[in-house]
Amino acid sequence: MQSLPAGRDEVTAIAHFYRGEISRMITWRTRLDTTTNWSIAASAAMLSVTLASPDSHHAVILCCLVLVFLLLIIEARRYRLFEVSRRRVRLLEANYFAPLFAPAEAAPCTDWRDRLSRDLRHPEHAVSLGAAMAIRLRRNYGWIFLVLFVAWWLKVTTWVLDARTGLAQFVPNIDALVRHASVSYIPGGLVIAGVFAFVAFLLYLIAAHREPPGGADV
Repeated sequence: MQSLPAGRDEVTAIAHFYRGEISRMITWRTRLDTTTNWSIAASAAMLSVTLASPDSHHAVILCCLVLVFLLLIIEARRYRLFEVSRRRVRLLEANYFAPLFAPAEAAPCTDWRDRLSRDLRHPEHAVSLGAAMAIRLRRNYGWIFLVLFVAWWLKVTTWVLDARTGLAQFVPNIDALVRHASVSYIPGGLVIAGVFAFVAFLLYLIAAHREPPGGADV
């Protein structure tokens, strides 16, 4: 194995590498914000259309749930790439820059050069797709899905118009709820079960994948 450059050359190489990884982190961080903004904008637009009129169908919110879930997958993939650069940056900050400011304290990882070298030669994701989705759900998407679910439930349960007041009323019984929840040829019971199964899947992701140690608050 070829030895690492020493002295001024090593400092220059590490400084440029650190700046490059910081730049890559900022790029991926911006892309995370982009998909989140898309999700918020799409949810706001579809909710405004659906809740503006009692005659609008609740299937619009279901389509929004699917769209936001696809954006969640895209953002989770971007977060995995963001995490690669973040871990490299933290490896340098904790083991190279921190001892410069406190020479008396030893670096927490003595083989950080070897670890960084292996990561550069054979890069791999440190966070799985499911864990990345759970992180983004905790940060942003959990609240977006919560708003969409509450709006969908209110839309499904309030559909009967009072002829005297012109206001929407709650469905009178379970049978009416199931009928109103139907989407085209899909029975209402199957639609309700699918939505609750989807919510249960999101909760499972959050519970099954805990926050990684030293995770970035993004």
